[in-house]
Amino acid sequence: MAYPAPSAVAELLKPITWFPPMWAFACGAVASGQSWGERWALVALGVLLAGPMVCATSQAVNDWFDRHVDAINEPNRPIPSGRMPGRWGLYIAVLWTVLSLAVALTLGPWGFVAALVGLALAWAYSAPPLRLKRNGWWGNAACGICYEGLAWVTGAIVMAGGSLPDGRSLALAALYSLGAHGIMTLNDFKSVEGDRRMGIGSLPVRLGEEQAAHMACWMMAAPQFVVIVLLLSWQARGHALAVGALLAVQLLLMRRFVADPHGRATWYSGLGVTLYVSGMLVSAFALRAAAQAG
Repeated sequence: MAYPAPSAVAELLKPITWFPPMWAFACGAVASGQSWGERWALVALGVLLAGPMVCATSQAVNDWFDRHVDAINEPNRPIPSGRMPGRWGLYIAVLWTVLSLAVALTLGPWGFVAALVGLALAWAYSAPPLRLKRNGWWGNAACGICYEGLAWVTGAIVMAGGSLPDGRSLALAALYSLGAHGIMTLNDFKSVEGDRRMGIGSLPVRLGEEQAAHMACWMMAAPQFVVIVLLLSWQARGHALAVGALLAVQLLLMRRFVADPHGRATWYSGLGVTLYVSGMLVSAFALRAAAQAG
C-alpha cells in the first residue's frame, strides 16, 4: 500500500488558509473584554482548533471532492498529481474531522458545538449530495460564516466562560461574515475554466468575471461601512476612523482589481483581505475598550 509523503499531507491541509479563522477566533476573544491572563491556554486551543484542525479539515475535504476539477485547474495539487495516492485524501479528511472533534471537547459544550457546526459546513460545502459550492451564493455564504462569524463567536464564548456575547459582538461577527462572502469570490477567479467545465456555479461562472468582481467588492465594502456607522453610534470614534481609513485604501485597490479581475484577483486578495481583517481587529478592540470602561 502506497503512503503519501509528509510534504504532500502538509500541502493537502494548506496551512496558508488557516489564518482567517484563527484571526477571527482571536478577534472574538479580544471583543469579549476578558483578560487573557488565566485563559491563554483556552485561546491557544481555540486558535489550534480554528486553523490547523477545522480549517485544515475543510481543505482536505474540498481537495478530495474537487480532485476532478483540480485535474483541470491545478493538476500539480497532491491528489491529481498522484502524490496523494489512492483514497488517502479521503482518509485524511475523515481522520482530521475526528481529531478536530476531540480537540473541541476540551473547549466545553459551546466549543464542541461550534466545531460540529463548522465541520458540518465544511463537508456540506464540498461533498455530495449538498455540495454547496455548486452554487456560489450558498457556498460562499457557508464559508464566510464558518471562517469569520462562527470563529469570532466561539472565541468570545470561550473567553466568557460559556456565556453568549452581547448584541454588538454578534453584529460585528455577522457583518464580517457577510463581507467574507466577497473574499471567497476572489478565490474563485483562479478556477473559472475547471468550474465551468465541471458544472460548478461559482459567481465568476454565473455572473461573468467583470460582474462578479464588482459584486465581490460590494460584498466586502458594504458591511465595513455599516461597521463604521455602528462604531460611531457606540462612541468609538477613533476606532471608526481607523476602520474608515482601512476601507478607503481598499476602495482604491478595488478600482485596479475590477479593471482586470482575472489577472489581479490574487493580488487584491493578498492586499485587500489583509486590510479587511485588520479592520476586524480594530473593531474587536473597540468592544474591548467599551467593556473595560464599563
